[in-house]
Amino acid sequence: MDIYLVRHTTPNIAKGICYGQSDIALADSYPEEFKIILDTIPKGAYHIISSPLQRCSAFAKWYAELVEVAYTSPITYDDRLLELNFGDWELMPWNDIPQKDITPWMNDFVNVRVPNGESYIDLTTRVYSFFEELIQSAQTKPIIIVTHAGPIRSLLAKFLEVPLEKSFGIKIAYGDVIHLKKEDNAIKVITEIPVL
Repeated sequence: MDIYLVRHTTPNIAKGICYGQSDIALADSYPEEFKIILDTIPKGAYHIISSPLQRCSAFAKWYAELVEVAYTSPITYDDRLLELNFGDWELMPWNDIPQKDITPWMNDFVNVRVPNGESYIDLTTRVYSFFEELIQSAQTKPIIIVTHAGPIRSLLAKFLEVPLEKSFGIKIAYGDVIHLKKEDNAIKVITEIPVL
């Protein structure tokens, strides 16, 4: 079974702003970015699973409408595919977050929770739960998963055997597509992934 992890396209937000589970719209460049994604994914019938946030669901809906109704299953939305919950920091400029709050998190973002938010291990636990359930399911149709950089990095860290604390070295751009293949119960990463 082929699985395509798709990171959402460019969001409509200024650089330097902390956002995770805030529901940000897409930048006006999305039609061109969608077409690039479309050219990357082989034509075919897919089951589409998406984060419910509009920066992901917009592509999922566009793709589903693009193909014939019978060609693709209805979109499944799963909260476990959400980006990291940045709690009190959501929509704050990174430079405005108090040092006393951000320093412990920067020193151990894997285990330290953002105030009223999540740690990276919290995100990883829910993403692994989603993926394990998917792998154990009877699903045979190829899958497109539209999600965020955090969930994608956490999955790739597992499959590439990269420690979570080093997983930010896995570079994932807006609109990137990563091809995975499930053979028996093993996952193989087909796309070449740069790890810094």
